[in-house]
Amino acid sequence: MNKLPSLFISHGSPMLALTDTPAHRFLLDLGKILARPKAILIISAHWESVGNPAVSLAPQPDTIHDFGGFPQALFDIQYPADGAPDAAARAAALLEQAGFAVTRSATRGLDHGAWVPLRLMYPDADIPVAQISLIRGGTPAQHEQMGRALSALREDGILIIGSGSMTHNLYEIRRGGGDPEVPSWVSEFGNWIKDRLENDEHNLLIDYRAKAPFAERNHPSEEHLLPLFVAMGAAGAAPKAQLLHTSYEYGVLAMDMVAFS
Repeated sequence: MNKLPSLFISHGSPMLALTDTPAHRFLLDLGKILARPKAILIISAHWESVGNPAVSLAPQPDTIHDFGGFPQALFDIQYPADGAPDAAARAAALLEQAGFAVTRSATRGLDHGAWVPLRLMYPDADIPVAQISLIRGGTPAQHEQMGRALSALREDGILIIGSGSMTHNLYEIRRGGGDPEVPSWVSEFGNWIKDRLENDEHNLLIDYRAKAPFAERNHPSEEHLLPLFVAMGAAGAAPKAQLLHTSYEYGVLAMDMVAFS
């Protein structure tokens, strides 16, 4: 079996599940383009574990509605995919071999950073899925190392997805009708990241917090960009990035999607 790419997906707002946007439409097609995975391991910005990664072994993960203030239709959505405890157990073992202490959860479900994009990509919920946490306070380099540890799973048809957002400053979201103008501090940051990816400038990416323009304004906290580094690491020692999609929502959420191979 040919290796699947690893993916970074910007999931933006939970309303991505319901709203007809360019990113929504792209994800509807993405699952049809990829080779069908045996299982999915997804690393979401919305699960962080203190000190070390955590892995969910839940055989039937619940759909977690970890948000408030949205329409009831969003809370009514369920994503009843089977869990992937065998793939999750292998992931935990690989992470431990790489020097990480790993917490195992028997019950942790799928938060919206997982089920929102997966429901669009695989609406039949017929592919087993397990979730892996970020390390709270962990560095980009640590999360890339996590991805490296998981990379061997791609040889067995397991799709590794990092789900976050290319930019994520909720304090500056522009609501209302129309198509809000994208401010330069958003576009300059996103373009800097994409240029570094396309030019294989690894050291600059790892140090993005100091090197990228407007890094802290686009990511007041880092959890929504850290899944990018897991996905990058999961492609191995010399990852090649392919930009699959770019669009913006609410003016300040860059909805980029990247494949690594």
